[in-house]
Amino acid sequence: MARKALKLASWTSMALAASGIYLYSNKYLDPNDFGAVRVGRAVATTAVISYDYLTSLKSVPYGSEEYLQLRSKIHDLFQSFDDTPLGTASLAQVHKAVLHDGRTVAVKVQHPKVRAQSSKDILLMEVLILAVKQLFPEFEFMWLVDEAKKNLPLELDFLNEGRNAEKVSQMLKHFDFLKVPRIHWDLSTERVLLMEFVDGGQVNDRDYMERNKIDVNEISRHLGKMYSEMIFVNGFVHCDPHPGNVLVRKHPGTGKAEIVLLDHGLYQVLTEEFRLNYCHLWQSLIWTDMKRVKEYSQRLGAGDLYPLFACMLTARSWNSVNRGISQAPVTATEDLEIRNNAANYLPQISQLLNHVPRQMLLILKTNDLLRGIEAALGTRASASSFLNMSRCCIRALAEHKKKNTCSFFRRTQISFREAFNLWQINLHELILRVKGLKLADRVLAVICWLFPAPL
Repeated sequence: MARKALKLASWTSMALAASGIYLYSNKYLDPNDFGAVRVGRAVATTAVISYDYLTSLKSVPYGSEEYLQLRSKIHDLFQSFDDTPLGTASLAQVHKAVLHDGRTVAVKVQHPKVRAQSSKDILLMEVLILAVKQLFPEFEFMWLVDEAKKNLPLELDFLNEGRNAEKVSQMLKHFDFLKVPRIHWDLSTERVLLMEFVDGGQVNDRDYMERNKIDVNEISRHLGKMYSEMIFVNGFVHCDPHPGNVLVRKHPGTGKAEIVLLDHGLYQVLTEEFRLNYCHLWQSLIWTDMKRVKEYSQRLGAGDLYPLFACMLTARSWNSVNRGISQAPVTATEDLEIRNNAANYLPQISQLLNHVPRQMLLILKTNDLLRGIEAALGTRASASSFLNMSRCCIRALAEHKKKNTCSFFRRTQISFREAFNLWQINLHELILRVKGLKLADRVLAVICWLFPAPL
């Protein structure tokens, strides 16, 4: 038993640290997705719905007489209810149902015993991390326990999730490509959430997009715009964008590509100071201003480890950061270098994660998940994604300056400077597109020369 516990503890530390450098393993450790939280999955799901709606029982054995009685009561609420879940995760599962008025809904149901078990999970996590610290004093992961204690109760409150969904829907309403399912508050509780049913394919499913004639590059651009707006402009960030929570589809009415954002339980609220420093840092990284990269990395707690911090944020080597991350995409050689060197930096990563603001931890996780999607779509680190980030940074910094000045002349000056900077980015993007078209024309000409059409 002790050997198993030690193995689990060591694995936990390794996975957490390595995720910061992004190893393409696609095995991300979620602080709230740990250990025995998985207990009770797919057990008495329908009974749990009835419990929350009707305040009936704590647990009902599947197939028992009580279960069948409660199952019949569900028909008072729904015209039909699919027993087989559409998807299952560590905290809940989702079922498709039809209301009596004919509307199709998704019913998210919390697994039985999750709340009671969560405190034991956090205690287990704390014991394992303390054990790792005794064996390897240089590893500091108590922040993981602190984050779990803060975030898990929020994720277990489905009413909080519903409020987050409505907030982000309102916040990003100017994006016509974004769909956030509507919440049915009259049938929702802390443990059951009813929302509009929206179908689609997972955002990393290239085959689905090709079958439905959805442009992969367009989806990648939309995803980048959406998250840049959340992080840099609004400071309210959806922190669980794994492919099961981000769907794509063609809008039934317009036929345009649409992103469907699900699972709004975990959000990070950024302070204004953090958000502005993060804006400055990314601007410096994009435009290769290494003096300011150091300055703003250190403002965010990186200290002398700012080169490692820059590599973790960008998932690029330090040489690439110095050359300019927007100048060239990641090569297979660079990717292999990052993988091979990751283990050598585990103590430094541990130290860094222990010193950066807690807001940064979920941002790092979010960055990794988004890069995983880009890697699956083959659109990782494209120039357009960096330009969209830069646009949002310019807008956010200009808005902050205008808010903190009383002079009309100064506000006008800031607005003109903002417009000029955005125009420069648009011009740069246009030049890149023209170069791309010329390159495409040259490639086409070479193909035609090599393989002439038959007479």
